[in-house]
Amino acid sequence: KQWYQRRVRGDVEDGVREHSSCDLPKRCAPAALRWNPHSSGNQVGVACDTHVRLHDLRSMKCVTILDSVHSHNVRDLDFNPNRQYYLSTCGDDCLTKFWDCRKCTEPLMTVNDHSHWVWKVRYNLRDQLLLTAGSDGKVVLLNIPSLASESLAPEEEDTEKEVKEPLKEGVLEEYDKHEDSVYSVAWSPVDPWLFASLSHDGRLVLNRVSKDIKFNIIL
Repeated sequence: KQWYQRRVRGDVEDGVREHSSCDLPKRCAPAALRWNPHSSGNQVGVACDTHVRLHDLRSMKCVTILDSVHSHNVRDLDFNPNRQYYLSTCGDDCLTKFWDCRKCTEPLMTVNDHSHWVWKVRYNLRDQLLLTAGSDGKVVLLNIPSLASESLAPEEEDTEKEVKEPLKEGVLEEYDKHEDSVYSVAWSPVDPWLFASLSHDGRLVLNRVSKDIKFNIIL
């Protein structure tokens, strides 16, 4: 596929044939694109300047606009894999924010987890956990149980089960193995406790969520 700033076209053997296209507003500088996993592949989110635009690919029209989600440019977004309508964003204001697309006037939560631009935010399949990566050279592991899918499940009463100390909400761990801006981070598709990060100097680092955090969540 060939990607243009404002259009997406299909590349076929006999030339470039336009499948469908959707123009963004003029002077809009798109920074990130993510598929919505809850819309049967029919919706994408686009980070554009300080806004997030949700486009319906059946009509090729913008159906939702989250206006001024960050005071500076939005660098990335990610949809909660388990809760429909929920997404997270990060940007040049050093913040990570959480949103409900149905009520997009105010964020559900804001986390100040970096001291410089935040380039990436990624949900774990256990959606209480997220990773963020920033220009401060850090990868941050966030725990947001209050907005996770498990927060909707009814609590089971078990008098014999040992009561464990819940993990704090917010920043759980910081990983500082990079010496330059961290531009990308990704969870392993086969091991939910393993992740990789990549910095500007070309260094690829693998990290694993600590056993204490892992066992607190799964046990």
